Amino acid sequence: MALFGYFASLLIGVSLGLIGGGGSILTVPVLVYLFGLNPLLATSYSLFVVGSTSFVGALNNFRKRLVHLKAVVLFGSSSLVTVFATRRFLVPAIPQNLAQVGSFTLTSSLLTMVLFAVLMLLASVSMIRGRKEEAHASECAEYFTVKKLLDYGIGIGLITGLLGAGGGFLLIPALVLLLRLPMKMAVGTSLLIIALNSLIGFAGDLGHVAIRWGFLLRITAIAVAGIFLGGAIGKKIAGERLKKGFGWFVLLMGTYILVRETLLK
Repeated sequence: MALFGYFASLLIGVSLGLIGGGGSILTVPVLVYLFGLNPLLATSYSLFVVGSTSFVGALNNFRKRLVHLKAVVLFGSSSLVTVFATRRFLVPAIPQNLAQVGSFTLTSSLLTMVLFAVLMLLASVSMIRGRKEEAHASECAEYFTVKKLLDYGIGIGLITGLLGAGGGFLLIPALVLLLRLPMKMAVGTSLLIIALNSLIGFAGDLGHVAIRWGFLLRITAIAVAGIFLGGAIGKKIAGERLKKGFGWFVLLMGTYILVRETLLK
């Protein structure tokens, strides 16, 4: 299974290079099902992998001047604090057994995977439908307020902290609709926000979890290599069509996880 896990790690990076995001949503399932990690530990490892790969993608967009630094500051001021506090204080305080109903025990690991499956289903719908936000932005009468951006940043930070996923499919609509950023700049900006959130969240885990650095760096290096491979492939294949196909794959994976965790146990 480890061999499949390494191949899947490459695909995580390839998807990021091809469509600018989405692959990070597979990191936790890969770590749990192919490498046998505990779900809570997998969210910690995922933060490092997602943060590192997103940072490489963000640097590439920064060189192309497709990163809006003001938006990074506005979102980051609340999301960075939230994700760090979530990983440092909230996650360690969650008990292993959350509730008992008859013979059924709701564990933190089960809840993590169920919530992650729901996140995957939401992300898949966003990818399948395509990015309509840019067309709607000019029609949107709602201008952003600093409070709205701070509140949204807190929500993104909480999701990233709890589930170890970047949440780009939530960030991009906010950047386009609230800040009126062009789509390409919204993608580049979201990558930097995701990178900062994820790496800060991982820093909040240090001292709480045992890190197998050799394994973690190996997975990260493979995913980062996939970014460059995906970028090369993306020059020859239309990204939007690939994104929809990947969305259907994520939909199937999310459904599988939900069925496996709730009906097959």
